[in-house]
Parts: sequence; C-alpha cells; structure tokens
Amino acid sequence: MKYKDAGVDIEKANIFVEKIKPFIKSTSRKGVIGDIGGFGGLFNLDTRKYKKPVLVASTDGVGTKLLVARMMDKHDTIGIDLVAMSANDLIVQGAEPLFFLDYIAAGKMDIDRSVAIVKGITEGCIEAGCALIGGENAEMPGFYGESEYDLAGFCVGVVESDKIIDGSEVSVGDRIIGLTSNGIHSNGLSLARKALFEKSNLAITDTIEGMKDSIGTELLRPTKIYVKAILNIIRDFTVKGMAHITGGGFLENIPRAIPGRCKAVIIKNSWDMPPIFKHIQEMGGIDEGEMFKTFNMGIGMVIIVAKKDSREVIDRLGLLGQKAFIIGSVAHKTKNEPSVKFE
Repeated sequence: MKYKDAGVDIEKANIFVEKIKPFIKSTSRKGVIGDIGGFGGLFNLDTRKYKKPVLVASTDGVGTKLLVARMMDKHDTIGIDLVAMSANDLIVQGAEPLFFLDYIAAGKMDIDRSVAIVKGITEGCIEAGCALIGGENAEMPGFYGESEYDLAGFCVGVVESDKIIDGSEVSVGDRIIGLTSNGIHSNGLSLARKALFEKSNLAITDTIEGMKDSIGTELLRPTKIYVKAILNIIRDFTVKGMAHITGGGFLENIPRAIPGRCKAVIIKNSWDMPPIFKHIQEMGGIDEGEMFKTFNMGIGMVIIVAKKDSREVIDRLGLLGQKAFIIGSVAHKTKNEPSVKFE
C-alpha cells in the first residue's frame, strides 16, 4: 500500500506548489527572505525604522461563506476574504500588515480549485500590502468529503508602541465615521443562507427585486480590505478608535473601540444600506436588533475621530476611493445603559 491508496496524493501537492509560485512571488515586499518551500516563512523586520515596534498578530477563517463558494463552484475570491478578515483586524490597532500565511484543508485536492483559492489570497495580500510567505495544503480524506475544504489565515503586522490605537482616547462628542462594506462580507452567512434558501426556498442563481446580480454572486462579493486607506488616514489625522464590523455586527464590535464610560449613538438612516440586508431581514423574519448584532448592514469599518477632523477625514477617504459617512457620535453612558444606541 502507498499513501496515495489512502487518499493523499503528494505528487499532486507538489504540482500545486509549482503552479502557485508566480502568484506568491507577486506579493513580495521588503523584508521577505527566500522563497516558499522552507519549514517556516522568513521575514526581516527592519527595526531601524521603528523606535519601539510592537508586533500584532491575527488569525481567522471565512466561516460558512465557503458553502456559498461551493454552491456557486466559484473559488477565486474567497481567498480575498481570508486575507481581509485578519488584515482588517490588524489595521484597527494601527498596525501595518507585514506578512500572511494560509492553511487549506480538503478531503481531496483539486488543483484548479486550490490554485484559484491561492490566487485570491495573493490578490488580497497585494491589496493589504503584505507578503504571502508560507502556507500549508492538507489533504484529509475521511475527515472532509471529497468536495469539502476549509481555510484559515494568519497575519502579522507592526505598529509603534506609542501609536497603538486602543480606543482609550475616545471622548464625548467625537464623530463615528462608517466606511461602506461590499455587502455581507464574511459574517452572518449561516443566518443569511437560512433566511434566503430555507425560509424562502430561493435558489443560489435566483435574483431578487432591486438586486442586479444573483443571490450567490451577491453573497460571494469579497470583503473589502481597508488597510491602505486607513494607513493614509492615520498618517495625517488622529484616529482615536476603530472597529472592524465582523461577527457580532455593530452591537459587539463598536463597544470594543470606545471606553466603558462612553456609548456610541448611531443614526440608522445616515448611510446607504445595500438591499441584500433588507431581503434577508424580511425573508427570515428577523428583528432589527438581531440584524445589527449579526451583520455589518453596509458598514464594514468604523473609525472615530474628533468632530473638527470628521469632514476632512471623509473627504480624504473619498479621494482614496472609499465611500464613508458620519453615522453617529460618542456620548456619555450612564450606568446600565447599552454601549450602542440607535436613533
């Protein structure tokens, strides 16, 4: 018996590695040492650039959005989501992403599918300005079905110790700026699928009134990567707090960006909400509170700045191609009040 007889094809894995090398090379940046293929990725942090550098690390997956990719048999953008979930988490603390590693596990390797996934990962890395310096591709027959796969990503960034953004400087009167999302991003897909496909008996290829694309295309839109726009903003403005609106939506993520003495007052009609969220809510019979606790509702990132800077920050974001709105402000929170209030 050989390993291949048990369902693991090492030769196929080697072919896959050769196919993805050009994509990986396209993500290279200053600090990368060597090529892929070692036991670990190497990166040289140029400490001369920093006074007191702090490394920041984040890891994540893309959840059940993978099921939508499988339903659509479209795998070339899910890697962008994978990078976005970690890189956006780094930038909220003021950290510049440096490098990324991926993990792909499947019941049976499909070379074309795996190459498409990695191509998406490299596109995400280029958007985030980080290098893909390593990864792992695991064939796990008996654990996953032949058409099943899972993804995980790991990103490391760096920030000066005195430039870490932790929300401690947020104060009453500050403005909350919302950066628009690209739709549902990578959270709440389990609830969205239940509402759209189980409750309403829609098909992945169906269209809904007010949406030009199919449901599957809409759900697969890749997560926006906000890194370069925000690096530009924090270079020239004082950003007091930031929140990546992912799992937990508004209600759980915004409180992580403000002190306990404060609350965020959100004006619900202050931005353009993509129609997909209205359809999910209506078809699933979901109350508004649950929607704001589960989905980004059209706002993928929140930044908090002083009132005097808010308009200029929004104008700068517009020049950077990022649509943004003032969606609320920071107010004093009394005892037992919620940390997020909607008006």
